[in-house]
Amino acid sequence: MFDESLLEDPEGLARADTRGLLRGVAASGARVRTALRLAEEAGVTALKPDGRPRTVLVAGSGPDAAGVADLLTALGSGSCPAEALTPTGPSPEQARWTLPGWVGSLDLLLLISPHGTEQGLTDLVEQAYRRGCTAAAVTPAKAPLADAVAQVRGLALPFAAPESNGSGSDTPADAGAFWALLTPLLALTDRLGLITAPTSELHALADTLDEVAARCGPAIATYTNPAKTLAAELDDALPLLWSQGRIAAAGARRFATVLATRAGRPALSAELPAALTAHGPLQAGVHALTADPDDFFRDRVEESDGLRLRIVLLQEAPDQPGSAAPAAREQAYAHDTPLSEIAAPGGSDLHVAASLLALTDFAAVYLAVASTERP
Repeated sequence: MFDESLLEDPEGLARADTRGLLRGVAASGARVRTALRLAEEAGVTALKPDGRPRTVLVAGSGPDAAGVADLLTALGSGSCPAEALTPTGPSPEQARWTLPGWVGSLDLLLLISPHGTEQGLTDLVEQAYRRGCTAAAVTPAKAPLADAVAQVRGLALPFAAPESNGSGSDTPADAGAFWALLTPLLALTDRLGLITAPTSELHALADTLDEVAARCGPAIATYTNPAKTLAAELDDALPLLWSQGRIAAAGARRFATVLATRAGRPALSAELPAALTAHGPLQAGVHALTADPDDFFRDRVEESDGLRLRIVLLQEAPDQPGSAAPAAREQAYAHDTPLSEIAAPGGSDLHVAASLLALTDFAAVYLAVASTERP
């Protein structure tokens, strides 16, 4: 049950945020700066690569590996695809990764882990070594994964761990881990010529995350806070995340992931204009699943209103020539589907990515913090 009134109570939000999610997303800019400093100290900016890899493979436990690979591909405009390796195994703790048969000396393996203790990732480093595939990792210094990468003469970049909140035994969820894992890889892939992310752009990225945190923080009222507004709009709704542009598409897929992992909410993502066809039947058929509002004898306390859709349109910039956004609005209106819109303010690709991802991260966290189990 979502308590919308809690959004107007910063102290209440702080008490309800037992996992430290709001603190984690608010500190994303600081995590980027720390991660960049650690990467520079590890020598990433001094690298002089001989050439560009054919393919980048990303492996890591948890959902961040797919998000990192997705965003690297989007930022590189498809010039060098980044593919997330899917683990197998009986449980997450026993996950194992296998390199595709075609991987060799022309490819680059990137491993990400906030812990660096996964045996499956350490074994994957050995696989890469046997294939002649270069490996690099973002993981805590002196962790088993960092040692394994160093032994095969790979590059181990330190993970920028969150600062301790001094609260004692409980460790808050690390909501800023994504940026701490991604930033060193942005610096590395910039040196490899795969994307454009010089040091100045990465500092600007951190500034953008700080600006979004200032606009979306707990002290900002809902009517001027886009993240709180979006969270309230998504209450009791199944979001259809429609995107336009490669970076917006990566942002929509990540939004679906954080809604599931942080707020326990399902969402469906699709890119325009294909989303109009893919989700059109769902819009047309949803009325059969909802409760009849004209049923006088319906128990309005015990019975829910059924499935309610809401479209969230993510764009990298306001409508451009040839945009499918007008058609998306028209279809939403035709099916009486509520519509929320998120448009990045423009700028570099990194600025656009930070703006979209940070706002949606805050929205997912507000949904998580302000929701309680039904009695």
